Amino acid sequence: MPTALQTIGWWMRPLAFPDRVRARADGRRYTLKLAGQPPFVLLTDPDDVKALMTAPPNVLHPGEGARILEPIVGPNSVILLDEDLHMEQRKLMLPAFHGDRMQRLTGLMDELTERELDGWPLDAPVELHPRLQALTLEIILRAVFGLDEGPRLDLLRERLPQILSFGDSPISLMPPLQRLMRGRGRFGRFERDRAEVDRELYALIEERRAERDGDRDDVLAMLLDATHSDGSPMRDEEIRDELMTALVAGHETTASSLGFAFEQLARSRDVQERLAASVAADETAYLDATINEVLRRRPVLTIPEPRLVKREIEIGGWTYPVGAVLCAAAYQIHHDPAIYPDPYAFKPERFLERKPGTYTFLPFGGGRRRCLGASFALLEMRVVLRAAARRFTVSADRPRPRVRRRMITIAPGDGARVLLSRRPSPPSPSAAAAATERAAA
Repeated sequence: MPTALQTIGWWMRPLAFPDRVRARADGRRYTLKLAGQPPFVLLTDPDDVKALMTAPPNVLHPGEGARILEPIVGPNSVILLDEDLHMEQRKLMLPAFHGDRMQRLTGLMDELTERELDGWPLDAPVELHPRLQALTLEIILRAVFGLDEGPRLDLLRERLPQILSFGDSPISLMPPLQRLMRGRGRFGRFERDRAEVDRELYALIEERRAERDGDRDDVLAMLLDATHSDGSPMRDEEIRDELMTALVAGHETTASSLGFAFEQLARSRDVQERLAASVAADETAYLDATINEVLRRRPVLTIPEPRLVKREIEIGGWTYPVGAVLCAAAYQIHHDPAIYPDPYAFKPERFLERKPGTYTFLPFGGGRRRCLGASFALLEMRVVLRAAARRFTVSADRPRPRVRRRMITIAPGDGARVLLSRRPSPPSPSAAAAATERAAA
């Protein structure tokens, strides 16, 4: 198929097109050729994925494979670094997104979520994705950037979504075209918005360095205190790029995952009732299983962490040359009936029966490059879905939800449009048991 048609199919039909290509391919791998990109080889065998993710860091470079993100996150982002530079930056970032620090954010997330849900309309069609984007942005600005109410917070609330909306355009995947459009058109607007955001972020970093408030517990405070292995502090440019990385990883992707969650729940009343019952009983197992099933059915990154081949490598009996890009085909793996029986059904109970597999469950990638913000994203999803399950029943407004591409991610195509109704009371234990039996059947 001509490269132009492959590019159009991949952009316009982000789930159906790869499924169609794989169905026509002979074996467990296939190659896509997209405009302005090297050949992308998508691997769908878990053994091949294991070999991919455990390959030596000097053989495959995930950072170079994700270079199209550089205009947004910047060259110092942990996502774009490889080998020793990546590991050093990862060690600096890791404490901010694990352990007690994450638990201390729960109260802030609860507060912001309850405030947001108070404004959701009832008994009328509502697009939840934009509202979830606003919520996850607010969480990032408060918990990661450490911003308080004021003009800077207001400006960033407005400008950051404009920067991220650049991902709605196919231009975001074509660096050569971006170079031609500097200062003009959509890319020119993106550059101007980015420059305004950068001015505010560098001013914030300078103020916080001078302030040195030991009571601050946000991610920015941790980055200001972090030091490299030689004892030097992180440069302002590094901090800026990691703040933008946290924005991309913890705002856009989480909002889309939550949008997909509401779409799935709206079409699965038994799951919805069992979830409400478990939340009312302060149980977490079914909530976590529901989140895992959402991430399985709709992995926002359908091909996480593409890896550029730097040295010839053999995987699964095939030898790949320098310059190719190898990817785990997360969406295809998540819908392989040999791994997940009845793969297109929404069945959270499958994750009550077994834990997600290391190389068969890939919403956050895997190996040494697994997303640093996974714990943060999962905490956001738990908080929002728990609060919503207590308040609402969700119904579908349209027969079949659509999906659209947003740069390297997918998002609800019609804004996660659903109908919300007030839940009259917490489900009784007997209702929960009945819902469990129906779901099992």
